[in-house]
Amino acid sequence: MVQKNDSEETFIRLEKVTIRVREDFLLSDTNWEIKKDQDWAILGPNGSGKSSLVGTLIGHVPVVNGRVIRNYPKNDQGTIGVVSLELHQRLIAQEEDRDEARFFSGRMDTFAKARQTILSGNHHEEVEAPNFDRVVKHLEIGYLLDRGIRFLSTGEMQKVLIARALMKSPKLLILDEPFEGLDDKSKGRLGNTITGLMDEGMQIILVTHRFEEILRPITHVLCLKDCKVFLQGARDKVLKPENMDRLYNKKGPLTFSIPQHEDGEEAPQEGKPEVFVDMRDTTIKYGDIPVLENLNWTMKRGENWAIVGPNGAGKTTLLSLIIGDNPQAYANEIYLFGKRKGSGESIWDIKKRIGVVSSELQVHYRKRIKACDVVLSGFFDSIGLYRKCTTEQVSAAEQWMKLLGITYASDWYDQLSYGQRRMVLLARSMVKSPTLLILDEPCQGLDRSNRTVILDLIDRIGSKTRTHVLYVTHHPDEIPSCITHVLNLERPKQV
Repeated sequence: MVQKNDSEETFIRLEKVTIRVREDFLLSDTNWEIKKDQDWAILGPNGSGKSSLVGTLIGHVPVVNGRVIRNYPKNDQGTIGVVSLELHQRLIAQEEDRDEARFFSGRMDTFAKARQTILSGNHHEEVEAPNFDRVVKHLEIGYLLDRGIRFLSTGEMQKVLIARALMKSPKLLILDEPFEGLDDKSKGRLGNTITGLMDEGMQIILVTHRFEEILRPITHVLCLKDCKVFLQGARDKVLKPENMDRLYNKKGPLTFSIPQHEDGEEAPQEGKPEVFVDMRDTTIKYGDIPVLENLNWTMKRGENWAIVGPNGAGKTTLLSLIIGDNPQAYANEIYLFGKRKGSGESIWDIKKRIGVVSSELQVHYRKRIKACDVVLSGFFDSIGLYRKCTTEQVSAAEQWMKLLGITYASDWYDQLSYGQRRMVLLARSMVKSPTLLILDEPCQGLDRSNRTVILDLIDRIGSKTRTHVLYVTHHPDEIPSCITHVLNLERPKQV
């Protein structure tokens, strides 16, 4: 029998690796070996270095000490595929950067579509890869192919990015939070797809914050904490409750009062409750495809709502009608805070009464400013901070950051991890004590400790303050107890 040597069994090996991310040295003296018969999960709190480790594997983060040994050709671009929320943000940024050229050419309808994005993963956008139809059918995304990527929900974009990665049939597929933004049915289908890929011999590295998303065939787990390897090994030995409790420090209950910023809003009149949102026979279409159809829905003072439903049911579209980002709102009969949209109110009149957290906001908020300035920008509903803040506003922002455990207020926002940026945007949404707080998957990208803090905080805001909550989620177990009503949307039938 011919015995294989160790190098033939190794796919990638990190030997005493230290990496540099801007001015910081991370993952000091890291040793990690990925063998060809192993599938890994990577766990760790927000800001622990998970994305930086992924960047090291694909060669995007510089190694300043040690070495990375790759047992595959260096010039083989198809060896490793990656799907991440950061990739989503980068593709949208590229799309928006093309807007100026579109404007000057007069071709404002040439948005990048899902089909192009998927095919770009094969490095030949004009040629459909042989497995294109198979991947599209398997992920059930045929209805998205002719939609612009900037008009897709987070869950829909996740599916598109996974299809894009599969175009080059990689040997190793790195999935960074692939289930975020997906409904239960889509999660189950995607889980089966990933499991099938593993059964066919494709290796998987799954980065996640949710233990229930670690798929059955995953053989090994690596845990990061404080930008160092905390624990690694066989799945059964690592995923023990005592190890996870040590990995994620439990945060105690919130013990101090919620900051309140006085914005001068008048108290409601006696009698009939004020209506915040009133949609009458609202229909939204993209081309011939309906997203919302004949929706009648009212949200009144004293009510906190949760909106649930499968991917493609129109949850993100509904929110865009309220926030003011969807031009089709003016073709429908929609009332916000007692005034019909298009009756003379400005978008700023609406936004000053609303606080927002969403994946779409996080994708578009790409300013190089300090995290504390991002929080302060919530007073002015701006992307970036362009006005001088009062002492009261600065104090309120500091209180919210302290309440949320944001210890990186002086760091550059665009250099934070996805989860850390999420916490900053949560503080931004709450800093002005809005009349209506819109939370679209607020726990997306958060570790379990931060999820606990945020859910407890939302519950207190909805039950103890004058702010009303509109909460969108795919996780029914995370709906706060302050929620009084639920709107269940279904995907419109397509003729």
